[in-house]
Amino acid sequence: MSEIPFNEVRTWMFGALLPFWARCGVDREHGGFLEEVSPEGAPTARCDKRVRTMCRQVYAFSHAALLGWQEGASLSEMGCEYLFKRARLPDGSWAKTLTREGGVLDATPDLYDLAFVLYALAWRYRLARESEVLAYLHGTLDFIQSFMRADEAFVARLPDDGVRLQNPHMHLLEACLTAFEASGDERFLGQADQVTTLFVNRLFDGASLGETFDRNWSRTAGQVLEPGHHFEWAWILAQYQRLRGGDFSAHAAALIAWGERFGLGAAGAVLDIVDERGAPIRASSRAWANTERIKGWLGLYELSGRDPRAPVAQSLRLLFDRYFAGSAPGAWVDQFDAEGKPMTQAVPASIVYHLLLAFSEVLRLEPRLQTL
Repeated sequence: MSEIPFNEVRTWMFGALLPFWARCGVDREHGGFLEEVSPEGAPTARCDKRVRTMCRQVYAFSHAALLGWQEGASLSEMGCEYLFKRARLPDGSWAKTLTREGGVLDATPDLYDLAFVLYALAWRYRLARESEVLAYLHGTLDFIQSFMRADEAFVARLPDDGVRLQNPHMHLLEACLTAFEASGDERFLGQADQVTTLFVNRLFDGASLGETFDRNWSRTAGQVLEPGHHFEWAWILAQYQRLRGGDFSAHAAALIAWGERFGLGAAGAVLDIVDERGAPIRASSRAWANTERIKGWLGLYELSGRDPRAPVAQSLRLLFDRYFAGSAPGAWVDQFDAEGKPMTQAVPASIVYHLLLAFSEVLRLEPRLQTL
C-alpha cells in the first residue's frame, strides 16, 4: 500500500500553493483576485472575473489564516471588501460576473454563485466575527429563499427557465453547514436539512447522482454524469452527519462505489464526464475531480471507518507527479487527456478552493490515519 505523503502535502500547501496565489493571484491594478494566471504566474488576457472565483479565494485565504498562515487574514479582508464594493446589488443579490476593472458584467441571480457567496461569508465570519459579514450572510440566504424558491428546492437562476440542477444545491448545502458552524444559527442547519432531503428523495437514485432535472425533479434525457460530484457529495454528507446526526454511511459508500467503478481512468484519474451507464463521454481529467476523490474517501472513513489510505495516496501521487510536475511551485496543469497529455495552459484560480480543502482535510486527519 502506498503511503500518504503528509509532509509533501503540508510543504506544497503552505510553501507553494498559498504563497503563489498571494503573490500572483491578486489583481494589483484593479483590485480583487484574478480569474486565472499563466503557468509562470503572470496575468492572462482574460478580462472577466467570476464572483464565484472571488468568493472561493476569500474562502481559501480565510481558511489559511485559521490554519495559522498569517498572510491569509489581510487577503481575506481585501477580497471581502472588493465583493462588498463591486458585486453586492441593491436587491440583496450579488453579481454573477464582473469586468476585469470591477464593473458588473452579468447581474443574473445564479444559485451556484450565490452558494459560494454564502460560503465565502461564512468562512470570513468564522475568521473575523464581523457584524457586517453576518448581516450579508443572512441577507444572501434571505434573497435565495424569497426569490429563488421552487417547491422543495430552488431554481438554478432567474428568470426561471425550468431547469433544475444538482450542483448548486450541493454547494448550498456545503455553504449552509459552514454558516451554521460559524454562526451557530439553526436557520442555516434547517436549510441544510432541506437540501439533504432533496438529495435523498430526488438527486440520488441509490446508485448514481443526477445532474439535470425538469421542474418536477425528474432526470432529463441524455444525462451526463460527473464522477467528481459523486465523491464530493460523499464528503459533504459526512459533514452533515457530523453536525446533524443520522446515518449517511450507506449513501456515501454507494456514491464512492459508483465513482470507483465508472469514474476512474488510467492511473486512477477521475474522468470528467460519463453517461448514465458509466461509459466515458469525456475521458479527460481535471485537477478538481481528483481532489474530490481524496475528500470522498476521507469522508467515508469518518462515517464508517473504512480504510482510505490506498485511494487517497493514489490520487495525491497523481496530483504531484502529473498535475503539479513542471509548473511553477503552487501552479498546475489543470486538465489532461485520457493518454495523460496536457490540455490546458492557463491556471484557474477557482481550483485553489478544491486543492486547499482536500489538502487541509488530509492534514486534519493525519493523526488518525497514521495509526491505521
